[in-house]
Amino acid sequence: MKRVLAVVLLGFGLAAGAAVASVEDEIRERIQPVGEVCLQGEECGEAAAPAPVANAGPRSGSEVYDAVCMACHTTGAAGAPVIGDTAAWAPRLDKGMDTLINHAINGFNAMPPKGGCANCPDEEITAAVEHMVEQSK
Repeated sequence: MKRVLAVVLLGFGLAAGAAVASVEDEIRERIQPVGEVCLQGEECGEAAAPAPVANAGPRSGSEVYDAVCMACHTTGAAGAPVIGDTAAWAPRLDKGMDTLINHAINGFNAMPPKGGCANCPDEEITAAVEHMVEQSK
């Protein structure tokens, strides 16, 4: 009887050990790093090679407006003319597009250069101005 009990307990012990090992493997798999940082000059695995970034070109005026200009030009913050408000835009339009674009790129009154988007190229700022003017005529 003692032998049978010992065999049964040994069987339960082995089964429990296998279950614990299986759980430990699952945990290791879940918490493994999702990537690695490779510095220039270091050898890294192929899996760590950076994916090429597609350059879609400059954003449209509406995209730049939505990302940068909208914060002030939908609320009128700091005296910004609200998009679509023809009365507010009329005196600005009288100065001409070149002046509007110059003010947008270089800043004017409370508006910082490029509306605070230092990494926006001039062509995107120009497109945003054209978009706002088109919506405000």
